[in-house]
Amino acid sequence: MKCPFCGASETQVVETRLSEDGASIRRRRRCNVCDKRFTTYETAEVRFPAVVKRASGERQDFSRDKLQAGFRKALHKRPVSTELMEAAIDRVVHKVLALGEREIDSRMIGEWVMAELKRLDKVAYIRFASVYRAFQDVDDFRDVIREVDKDVK
Repeated sequence: MKCPFCGASETQVVETRLSEDGASIRRRRRCNVCDKRFTTYETAEVRFPAVVKRASGERQDFSRDKLQAGFRKALHKRPVSTELMEAAIDRVVHKVLALGEREIDSRMIGEWVMAELKRLDKVAYIRFASVYRAFQDVDDFRDVIREVDKDVK
């Protein structure tokens, strides 16, 4: 770490403390050249992977807001609490981060969303699946309903 006063690269950590919220580390440093003290903060940098869209191959930044909008649409007027929905979103976000990849296929995220919706509410799952899998006719709905019905039994 360079000294902000003289630009020397020889500095020494004098004191280290965890911030109150635990999200960063505060370090007091002393320059070995000019003997002045300064403070630095260290925080974790979390980078989400780019999402590769299945149809176009286009890359977009991962968006929790888009994920949340998809859940809200599927769960519209369904008896699922906001807390349960947010927990499901958190699980999907955690899976995205846990991959540790620079890019992730949108299909993978879609499958995770469907799995979470299936656990939360069967109607919401069918709603999402109908759009996600681009159902063409009533037979597509029947197939998914049979699948859900089979899982319940």
